[in-house]
Amino acid sequence: MQTARIIYPLKGRRVFVSGHRGMVGSALIRRIRAEECLILTATREELDLRDQKAVGDWFLTNLPDTVFVAAAHVGGIYENATHPGEFLYDNLAIAANIIEAARRTAVRKLMFLGSSCIYPRLAAQPIRESCLLTGPLEPTNEWYAIAKIAGLKLCQAYRRQYGCDFISAMPTNLYGPDDNFELLSSHVLPALLAKIDSATRSGDPTVTIWGTGTPRREFLHVDDLAEALVFLMRTWSEEQPINVGTGTEVTILELAQTIATVIGYKGRFVFDATKPDGAPRKLLDTSQLAALGWRPHIDLATGIRQTYDWYRTHIL
Repeated sequence: MQTARIIYPLKGRRVFVSGHRGMVGSALIRRIRAEECLILTATREELDLRDQKAVGDWFLTNLPDTVFVAAAHVGGIYENATHPGEFLYDNLAIAANIIEAARRTAVRKLMFLGSSCIYPRLAAQPIRESCLLTGPLEPTNEWYAIAKIAGLKLCQAYRRQYGCDFISAMPTNLYGPDDNFELLSSHVLPALLAKIDSATRSGDPTVTIWGTGTPRREFLHVDDLAEALVFLMRTWSEEQPINVGTGTEVTILELAQTIATVIGYKGRFVFDATKPDGAPRKLLDTSQLAALGWRPHIDLATGIRQTYDWYRTHIL
């Protein structure tokens, strides 16, 4: 395996991490502190990323030379289904405003974070980056996916027209500290963790899983993602997006069973088939990233245990 050469050191850079209070952004902050760079952040109260003029003015005032676009309006199946307009508009605006402001202020390098949901619902597995736009999207998250595809394509367009070193990384399903554990708005792993913890503490003999429990998913700890993103910022400079994942998958039922083992839940699972499953399978092909020399380090059980410890300390 060839190890990628560092072509863009972060030491001494002015690095803007948008969405620094979110799960991905906070993990990036933890990781970037070791790079001896100046970290720039802005809270929602200080900067509405949906406001084009405000974003442009902020870039002119703060002049970052490196940008991680980690800000996004995110949520699970229920949130996507009930707030499609917000998911599409907010994420389009965030991506367009940051990427355009970065171009106007001659940012040296920008990384846009997409999502594995950009790929077709029935894409061949594992999903290669070349599968993008080869088939219909998964209906339960198409609004978010369309916005992410637009951001990715804007980075590609600016590379071609203006020569901007703007790159895109496509993470798989994420979890970890600072995740959203609200049952209706969260993704599957934190929702199941919160449900199973509640059932354990109340002595409930059953936990309900949305759908059939059979869809297969890949899960990456957010600290592994942060490590991968810094690695790619330093070593990757290509137009095509690059997948970031683990290369392994579990069914939703297997995920629930792993969480139950970590928490110590002894009850059983029942399934609500009236709720959607989402895509039947979603495993990323991470061969490009592996060829560069990067591998994840946190296995699923260890990551869930660490996340549960954080949940008990910060949420309960």
